[in-house]
Amino acid sequence: MQRADKVRNNESAPVEVRPRKLFCKPRKFLVHVCSVSLAILALIMDSLFLSSWAQAAEVTLPKGPKYAIDETKWVTLGIGFRGTGLWVENPATGNLRSGDFSIDNARFYLNGQIHQYLKFEVNTECFFCNNTHPGDNPKMSYNVLDAIGKFELNRYFNIWGGRMLVPTERGELSGPFFQSTHDAFKTPFFSQDFSTKFGSGGAGRYGRDDGGTFWGSLEPGFISGTLGYAVGVYRGVQSSRSAGPNQGDDVLWAGRFTYNFLNPEKNPGYYTSSTYFGKAGDILALAFGVSYQKNGAGSFAHRSDFLGLVGDALFEKVLPRNMGVITANGEYKQFYANYSPAAFQDPDCFCMFDGKSWTVTGLYLLPMRIGIGQFQPYGRFTSIQPNNSSNREEIEAGVNYIIDGFNARISAYYQHGDLFTKRLNYAPDVAGEKVDVFKLSFQLQM
Repeated sequence: MQRADKVRNNESAPVEVRPRKLFCKPRKFLVHVCSVSLAILALIMDSLFLSSWAQAAEVTLPKGPKYAIDETKWVTLGIGFRGTGLWVENPATGNLRSGDFSIDNARFYLNGQIHQYLKFEVNTECFFCNNTHPGDNPKMSYNVLDAIGKFELNRYFNIWGGRMLVPTERGELSGPFFQSTHDAFKTPFFSQDFSTKFGSGGAGRYGRDDGGTFWGSLEPGFISGTLGYAVGVYRGVQSSRSAGPNQGDDVLWAGRFTYNFLNPEKNPGYYTSSTYFGKAGDILALAFGVSYQKNGAGSFAHRSDFLGLVGDALFEKVLPRNMGVITANGEYKQFYANYSPAAFQDPDCFCMFDGKSWTVTGLYLLPMRIGIGQFQPYGRFTSIQPNNSSNREEIEAGVNYIIDGFNARISAYYQHGDLFTKRLNYAPDVAGEKVDVFKLSFQLQM
């Protein structure tokens, strides 16, 4: 439970060169420090790094943070930051507690190409930067989030290897930065996001795991549209000889298949987005994901296989006569992890969710600009129904202020339910009251 709680408010995202997260320590003066740091970094790279390259080859600088030697050799940089102010109702008094500030993500991203068919991606994250307390282990730290070697042949067949997102659900593959809402991760996590460590006792972190992924897309022809696929094999839950359920070193298998009936979604690799703000035209995408690992849940004494199934849908419609954009996201999950409830008493339990859950979100992007952005009101409902624990629900209503798509956004929203108090604890005796929560969030990327 403690391991899972740490992950709840933190999480994952991809690139296009998709903007990524900021490499700075969380302090009140974070923005000022990072602004100065980026300015210094730009000067250093201009005066030293690029000048040394120029001696060997002609360097061109296209728009954006991209540094190229020629058309097949280039490097791109990206940064991003997300934060939240939070006020929670005190169940005893009914009053809101004073607000806390959470650094949700702070990332630095590096992408590059060294050959027409060979690329790489290295991303970092501030692990636990929003919920570290005195005595916690591990402490807040910056570390490698993704480290991927890519062989990209064509749109039909490509291979990625290393540490990467495991292809299952849209929410996971959109990461935190390309979601339709700021607080997006509500339903139970798959193994790689439930965990907070790689290696013995863990199964990856922030949706990532070590392995290989095959992906591509094609047009079957018998139905108008595009079929995208991503399948792979990964380490999954790792156990020591005396603790944990995976005593046979079994691997995790995962895959996702998406059919776009209208316009295709244009994302890097097998990544996704949860909205396109109408810029991709009309979208109707239905997807199915699966994840399986023998002995992938429970403890040494009470183990079981893990099977996770997910179906999700994205519908986005650009209304005629410049009337705005409507977006709807839906997701249904069914997890099978039939270990004994007694496993919750074992200190080595990898106590995955067992049961079903679903969530649906509806958004409307107003067509007119007010000030420097557009308002996007939305509503969301989430229901989680464990087999051996109490049910939990949450309703959410809010508004996004879209300044520059996913690059600059402010969100204000209200939540009511018991997800906040019960969190990811699926033990039989878990309890938690329904509370009111108000959050004010923002994200910036480049």
